[in-house]
Amino acid sequence: MRVLVVDDQPINCTLLKVMLEQQGYNVLLAGNGVEALALLEKEAIDIVLLDVLMPIMDGYETAARIKKLSSDVYLPIIFITALEEKGSFERCLAVGGDDFINKPFDKAILSAKIKAHSRTRQLSLKAHEQNKLLEYHYNQTEREHEIVEHIFNNALENQHAFTENIDFHLSPASMFNGDMCLVAQSPIGSLYCMLGDFTGHGLAAAVGALPASRVFYTMVGKGMAVSDIANEVNTVLAKLLPGHMFCAANIIELSSSGKSISAWLGGLPDAYLINQQGDVLKTLESQHMALGILETDEFERELIHFEVDPSMRLVLSTDGIIETTNEYDDYFGEQRFIEVLASKAQISSNEVIKHVTNFAHGTKQQDDLSLVLFNCLAVPAPKKEIESYSPLPFNFSLSLNSTQIKQTDPVLEIVDVITRVGGLKAHRSNIFLLLSEAYNNALDHGVLGLDSDIKNQEDGFMEYYQQREVALEKLTGAMIIVDMRYCPETLCVYFTICDSGNGFSADNNNGHSLTREHGRGLSLLEEIAEQVSYNASGNQIEMCYRLTSLQA
Repeated sequence: MRVLVVDDQPINCTLLKVMLEQQGYNVLLAGNGVEALALLEKEAIDIVLLDVLMPIMDGYETAARIKKLSSDVYLPIIFITALEEKGSFERCLAVGGDDFINKPFDKAILSAKIKAHSRTRQLSLKAHEQNKLLEYHYNQTEREHEIVEHIFNNALENQHAFTENIDFHLSPASMFNGDMCLVAQSPIGSLYCMLGDFTGHGLAAAVGALPASRVFYTMVGKGMAVSDIANEVNTVLAKLLPGHMFCAANIIELSSSGKSISAWLGGLPDAYLINQQGDVLKTLESQHMALGILETDEFERELIHFEVDPSMRLVLSTDGIIETTNEYDDYFGEQRFIEVLASKAQISSNEVIKHVTNFAHGTKQQDDLSLVLFNCLAVPAPKKEIESYSPLPFNFSLSLNSTQIKQTDPVLEIVDVITRVGGLKAHRSNIFLLLSEAYNNALDHGVLGLDSDIKNQEDGFMEYYQQREVALEKLTGAMIIVDMRYCPETLCVYFTICDSGNGFSADNNNGHSLTREHGRGLSLLEEIAEQVSYNASGNQIEMCYRLTSLQA
């Protein structure tokens, strides 16, 4: 412990020096305030014993300057005084004094005062070191957060590239967003959007966004189908995330013409297809479990498809919106959400969120708030790339019997084979949709004889797939044939899918209507293919898909 004695009387300095050194203190001496300040700038001092009346610079001015020098850490100043006036004591305290000791000095009192103030000094030094350490860690954390935020902002690209089609709002509950909105365009012009909500919020919830976004952008860039993207993201997240974490998500594909949508819906609140006035035209319920839960062999790839037009908007949201509460613990809820959507024509995402925050009325935001308003408009054409189509003709044929139909879903494997032909890879999404729709029509309505109208009933999807599973288990003597022919002269791909079912009439399908609502009809195929035709008995479909849509 280093003590600085400041007194213009040598006898006082000598007396105090002897008394303090006997108690083990290291003592430095100064004859006035100027000398004292010079020593303080060079030496580490723990306590100052300061005389009031001194030449050159008195104790009052010296005390004020000492306190200014040591503003970060408590440096006790004990005034040495023979003054008795009350006003002198008050002035000593006003300029920064912490205690007094009267002349002549009482050794016991002096020792007690120094010990008391030295404990406070040590606590102050310790607190100061801890504050410096905390400040260091805080700055390190801030720097790391800036780096991570920069990575996130650069990883989640294209969010603002399609403002005519997508109006979105992301409002995190903490620094990092557990929700993500990914947007990308395929080589053939389709626009994809993935809205995801990871378990929880903050950095822990956001870590899954980076691998998920890489999968999304890579697969969209290859023209993969929505179900392929969902399956691959699920596989990556199932391996990466702990068991209690997952990502509820909707993955949407809008055709380049803006006339049809394909969607994989897994775990988010209901999506809504609305008109320009905000009236709900269709409610789209989640069909699947969230991503990152099921193993790859258990994953459900089924999509829903529906026709749209420029007057329609698709509304996607995370549960943070409907689960927002106010000061009375009331939920914002689905009904209030629907009413807000209809409160103004062409309402913006920011206006919707403003309604939500006004409802919360200052209540702390508990979860990330995310909303996407997907305008069903034609998508601006992507930058044209020179394609190298194979000059060789290519034919593919596959016949499936009942056992193979039960055990396999051949569409993905067929697409994998077909898209190895030069130039076809960029068209993978459209080829997948054509084959998937045609094959599932042949299986569900031709071979199994199911009726899509079941899906319009309450819990209709569950009932439909239960009937499908039972019918598939009993299936015998059935066959589905898939033929494909690539013609380099016309740059067309021709598909033929034939089934051993009873066939259908496009109007009544022998009682099983080809409803457009669930995409099991002509609408989606006619949107993608240049030509679609059926044979007279209704158990064979032929489609012509032209590849020249990417060429200048």
